[in-house]
Amino acid sequence: MALNATMRAVLWAGIPFQMNVTSIPMPTIQSPTDTIVKITTAGICGTDLHVYHGVYGSADVPYTIGHEGVGVVVEVGSAVSNFRVGDRVIIPDSVDDKGLLEANRVSYGLGSDYGDAGGLQAEYARVPYSDSNLMAIPATNGTNTAEYDNDYLLVGDIWGTAWGAIDYSGFQPGDSVAVFGAGPVGLLAAYTALLRGASRVYSVDHVPERLAIAESIGAIPINFNNSDPVQQIMAQVPGGVMRSLDCVGYEAVDIHGQPRENEIIRNMIAVTAAGGGLGQIGIFGSATNSAGTPLADTLSHNIDFPMADFFGKSLSMRSGPVALESLAPGLIQLISSGRARPSFIVSSTIGIEEAPEYFARFDDHLETKVVIRFPDPILE
Repeated sequence: MALNATMRAVLWAGIPFQMNVTSIPMPTIQSPTDTIVKITTAGICGTDLHVYHGVYGSADVPYTIGHEGVGVVVEVGSAVSNFRVGDRVIIPDSVDDKGLLEANRVSYGLGSDYGDAGGLQAEYARVPYSDSNLMAIPATNGTNTAEYDNDYLLVGDIWGTAWGAIDYSGFQPGDSVAVFGAGPVGLLAAYTALLRGASRVYSVDHVPERLAIAESIGAIPINFNNSDPVQQIMAQVPGGVMRSLDCVGYEAVDIHGQPRENEIIRNMIAVTAAGGGLGQIGIFGSATNSAGTPLADTLSHNIDFPMADFFGKSLSMRSGPVALESLAPGLIQLISSGRARPSFIVSSTIGIEEAPEYFARFDDHLETKVVIRFPDPILE
């Protein structure tokens, strides 16, 4: 790569509801274990919207946004043995930056407080310790082509997160499931629950277009706009569902559209049957007001939790980020074998210069999932 070369990237500068596309230096090999990946497809994620709202991410700005990316290896360090130039790869949303496996995970696209790995809504990315961090896209059934980029893109974050949410709930085949949120993760959670043998899946949201997608994959839509979703579900299953999932987090709203951070937690406890389980993977952050998170203090780090109901029903709950390493091989196999095409959630494919406009559209619920497409070096 040329000395002092630049690339286009999406940059967060700390101004709520504003993303910028600008030129920044291209990454270079810094260690023999590095690779440089030419991004072919990047995703705009719901987590990016928390940053866009000014409530999540690092205190220091600016930084490049984005943590979902697939691409083609264009340069390898001298110590990389598992990958070569031309390989199609998935970049996971977090990587090991010190060669110590799980001890030093850092996240892409969230700035210096999360390890400053850079962002993936850019033309190129550097991947440290590539042999243990990158995930190869297999050639099985011809799925290592650009046509499948959108499917494999979702392995590196949101499909793995959706799958993990179901695991967190203690799901068993035949269980009934309520999924709160029909954004990208919520739709993939509903899809995955059905794929894994759920007897019935309820998809809870207030955006009709998203609920229509949920219904199209076999879920039962529950619109909570001015109508209690718990009552709607309990009218169909009086004892409640066995599993419930929070795929929204602390920017939840109530039936009147007003922000209420514990709304989904309350609803999950109310709608889950005795002895059931809750999987909670919607983000709850701990940031305070800063240059990078100027509106963080509008959200609380703590919520009211109906502990007596939770205890009385003998419920269980697991919460937190999902570790993708153990899940990714199975998800890749489901795509390569033709059993799953999670890309059904993608609503628009754009060029990087359109990113600011489509962040706004995504935030306004006019998009379900937006992907940014870059020129493919194999097809050029």
